Amino acid sequence: MTTAIESGKGGLRAYLTAEVSHSPTQASLQRLYFGCVRFAQNPLAMIGLGILLLLLLLAIFAPVIAPFPMNEQNLGRRLLPPSGAHWFGTDELGRDIFSRVVYGSRITLQITCLVAVIAAPIGLIFGTVSGYFGGWTDTIMMRITDIFLSFPGLILALAFVAALGPGIRNAVIAIALTVWPPIARLARAETLTVRSSDYIAAIRAQGAPAWRIVLKHVVPMCLSSVIIRITLNMAGIILTAAALGFLGLGAQPPMPEWGAMLSTGRQYLLGSWFLAAAPGLAILVVSLGFNLFGDGLRDVLDPRDE
Repeated sequence: MTTAIESGKGGLRAYLTAEVSHSPTQASLQRLYFGCVRFAQNPLAMIGLGILLLLLLLAIFAPVIAPFPMNEQNLGRRLLPPSGAHWFGTDELGRDIFSRVVYGSRITLQITCLVAVIAAPIGLIFGTVSGYFGGWTDTIMMRITDIFLSFPGLILALAFVAALGPGIRNAVIAIALTVWPPIARLARAETLTVRSSDYIAAIRAQGAPAWRIVLKHVVPMCLSSVIIRITLNMAGIILTAAALGFLGLGAQPPMPEWGAMLSTGRQYLLGSWFLAAAPGLAILVVSLGFNLFGDGLRDVLDPRDE
């Protein structure tokens, strides 16, 4: 089979922009290419992507970027204002705030990624199974979801952490338990539309088992909506994690978690405002980045916008 890329005529761009696709691989690459083009045409989405890439670089290269060890104490330089030596100042124990904010990006990225990895599959499978089988299965599973949705997310997370105990691992579990119900609702709504499609009926008529239909044909159709939803929820995950850290139920001292740093900084807010300003600004910027990136991703992945 001859294609533009194989024959060398027109190069890669011609291959990706051809009006007729000659193979499933070419069709997939074309969708990816045009999606990237649409995303790049959204300046706010690109700003969000830039913020997230910066967060990733800070987390990966924290030992190189941070000028001081994150827990290095020096009481002789405590509560110093921002300067050339200490860009964000120093805290009550003489630790460099900039270094702690940089290392704190690792904790924030770890929490958000773990919550997404846990909550998204649970919500996706729960919603698709409920929507596909219907009947009593749907009723029972959705009432369980309603129980979780009946509580505010932060209050429910606080209850779980109080039961499990403070710490990053328990905070991740608690936040994930509050994030999956909206995803399940979304996946169920998508499944109710997909299960009545002609191609699902044809697959069912061929004798395919229900689990195969759900996993191989229903779940992929709901995946883009779930990705958009979990991306837009990242800002809420960060704020919930910061709130748990602020209350002393998340990452424990001396870990440089932004919420815990913000809690410590409020005690010195009047005289040393920079203690709270640095982690608070980090939370604001990263949350904004996830929101902008999620909006751009929705414009690309949502088929109803095409």
